[in-house]
This record gives sequence, C-alpha cells and structure tokens, in this order.
Amino acid sequence: MDIDDLARRILSGERRALARAITLVESRRDDHRAQTVALFEALKGHDREALRVGLSGTPGVGKSTFIEAFGLMLTGQGLKVAVLAVDPSSARSGGSILGDKTRMEQLSRDPDAFIRPSPAQSQLGGVARRTREAIGLCEAAGFDIVLIETVGVGQSETVVAEMSDLFLLLLAPAGGDELQGVKRGIMEIADLILINKADGDLKTTATRTCADYAGALRLLRKRPQDPAGFPKALTVSAREETGLQGAWEEMQNLAQWRRDHGHFAARRAAQARFWFESELRQSLLSRLDREPMKGLVQSLGTAVENGTRTPSQAADEVLAQLEGRAAAPT
Repeated sequence: MDIDDLARRILSGERRALARAITLVESRRDDHRAQTVALFEALKGHDREALRVGLSGTPGVGKSTFIEAFGLMLTGQGLKVAVLAVDPSSARSGGSILGDKTRMEQLSRDPDAFIRPSPAQSQLGGVARRTREAIGLCEAAGFDIVLIETVGVGQSETVVAEMSDLFLLLLAPAGGDELQGVKRGIMEIADLILINKADGDLKTTATRTCADYAGALRLLRKRPQDPAGFPKALTVSAREETGLQGAWEEMQNLAQWRRDHGHFAARRAAQARFWFESELRQSLLSRLDREPMKGLVQSLGTAVENGTRTPSQAADEVLAQLEGRAAAPT
C-alpha cells in the first residue's frame, strides 16, 4: 500500500480513501498497525479541526433518527458531517449488525455526509478501540463535524467524553423513574441533555421531563469548563425537525466559550494523554493473545481450574515471563 498516496487522497477529501484508511486503522494485524503509524505521520500538520460531538442515549430513544435529521440540517448549512456509529457486538460470536447506515438512508446519500459503522467488540463504553483514530482521519479529510454515536447509556460509557469536545445525552419523554435510572456519572459529563420525541401527544410530557432534568442538573456541582447556564436540558423532535437549530446554536456557543477561555485546547491535550495511556494498556494486554504468552496463559488457566495454582500465583508467573524474571516460588 502506498501510504503517501493514501494520505494525499484523504487530504483531498476522497471518501473511498477515507473508508479504506479507517479499515486499515481498525485492523489488528501488526503490519497494518505499522502502516497506520506511517499514515498518521504522513497526515501530520494538516491543521484541520472538526467539532467532535459524542452522542449517547437509552435504547429506543431515536439516536439514529436524531443524527439523520441533525446531520441533514448541518449539511443544508454547507457543513460536512461525518458519523462514526458504534454498534454493539455479540459477546458469543463477536459479530455486529452494523445497521446504522441503513437506518440513516437519506443522510447516507448526502454527498456532504460520511457514515461509518464500526463494531464495539469488547471495548468498554460502546466505543470501538480505533474510533479516536477514525476521528483524526475524518478531520484530515476536511469534515467540519464528527458525530460519535455510542452503543447506549451506562457507567462505563463516560469514556466517550475522552474523545469528544461536546457530549450529548439523548433521552425520551418519561416520568421520574427514568430520571432515577440514569447514572450520575453520565449526567455529570453531559453538556446538553436533549429530550427527543417532543411532538404529538408526548410534547407536554417532554416539556415536563425537560424541566425535571434541568432541575437535576442544577443540583450537580458546576464544572469550571462551563459558562453560566450549562449543562442544559432542551426538547427536540427529530421526526418534526424542531429544536434542532436551537440545540446546534447552544453547542456552538459552548464550544466557542471553551475556545475563548482555553478549555478547548486543554481538554484535547488531556484527551491525547488519556488515549496514549489507554493504547499502552491495550497493547500490553494484546501481547497475552500472542504466542508464547497465549499458550502460557491457557496452561496456567487450566492449572487454576484444577487447583494446582492459585489465581495470584498464575498471574505472577505470567508477569514474570513478561518482565523476564523468575516467578515467586509456588
């Protein structure tokens, strides 16, 4: 593969080259990882920056419908939008449906939009391990907005905040039980809570739910990276396309305030360090899946099952092999 040619085509905005590059960075092969490093070296210095927006929400809240309506509104304003949709993977087979592109039929045909579904595999937080690198590729390709749709709401889902500039939490109109069910951790990182489906018979319920969440947000400690009034709760209707422009204006206001006060650059710098440490941990763990470590782990696992090794003893033997030292006596 000609990495310099691939980088040139990405910088020119060629969608096929972008898709091919994302496939490359998602690969687990060692030679592809080496090519990925070379690709990002070739892309370094492009000086393009997209607004990275993470989006999560409860199942059935209409994330795909919202993203399609929101994305079409943005492309209608002359912006280029990339959507990185992470689908849940089967714990048994590892397979994933990857159906987001079919659910966003109109947006997928828009020449100013790019949709890339990826399997979450075993990654916590519903974010594929290489999603952050895919974001960098989309920025290099000239996209103005990158939307990262995650699997669903959960405590570990807060990892999406480590790769986005803004984090949106999409919820459906509901009563107090829904509010109790949302984890405090994800509430604390949300920049905007959007109550979707605020239309028809649910419009009044949505307004009441929005007020409930606004009250809950006021009880949380104010974050130093937020201006007055944030985080906020708003009502939107993806079906009727109402409230979308207002939500977009709030996102722009918050992002600009953070840029003006130095929080934007500081956040990205901290995120880069987080992902360096995360990549280091993941790379160390991946060594356990390769020989000779894989065979050692399997044999020691059998020994633990048989009771001839304790879990601590077996773990120490693995670490000793990695570190090139003698294991503690069994």
